[in-house]
Amino acid sequence: MSTLAAFMAHVAGWNYVACALFITFDVVARSLFGFSSKATIEITGYMLAGGIAWGLAHTLARRAHIRVDVWVNRLPLGLRAALHLLSLLLLAVFAAFCAWAAYGLVEESLLFDAHDNSALRVPLVLPQGIWTFGILAFCAMILVLTIESVLSLLLGRSEDLDGLLSSRTIDDEAAEALEAVEMAREGAR
Repeated sequence: MSTLAAFMAHVAGWNYVACALFITFDVVARSLFGFSSKATIEITGYMLAGGIAWGLAHTLARRAHIRVDVWVNRLPLGLRAALHLLSLLLLAVFAAFCAWAAYGLVEESLLFDAHDNSALRVPLVLPQGIWTFGILAFCAMILVLTIESVLSLLLGRSEDLDGLLSSRTIDDEAAEALEAVEMAREGAR
């Protein structure tokens, strides 16, 4: 699942680059040549929504979601691990609701053959389907992490659960930066 999530995050990143290029082209074309694509807002809106949804699973896998857990980090390991699992379960409830709503939206767009109001008349099921797939991948990542976390808790390995779900520390960030520098050096050789 982590490999799929990483692939989706890379697609989302390149999607943002394409989005920026599309907007830049539209601004330059309007300023210099007097024409516009007339669909920039709709298309880039779809691209941004899809990119966000496609990055969620990888963000969770990398423990990169923004969290405020100053108090939690001061608790004993066993209690901290249980609270991490509780927060993951609450996230699962929210993500499942979002997935249910997204699926309903796609189903409704299919039923009514809905199209956007731009000149392109894009069938709404396409961007909504891409967005829904990202949310479903997020739910799948939550499920995988929940299974791993419950198994760690049942096996009495609270430190593994804490490492799996806790916020990234300064040491984690520093180790990742050093690893990136080392990879860059090896790539330059």
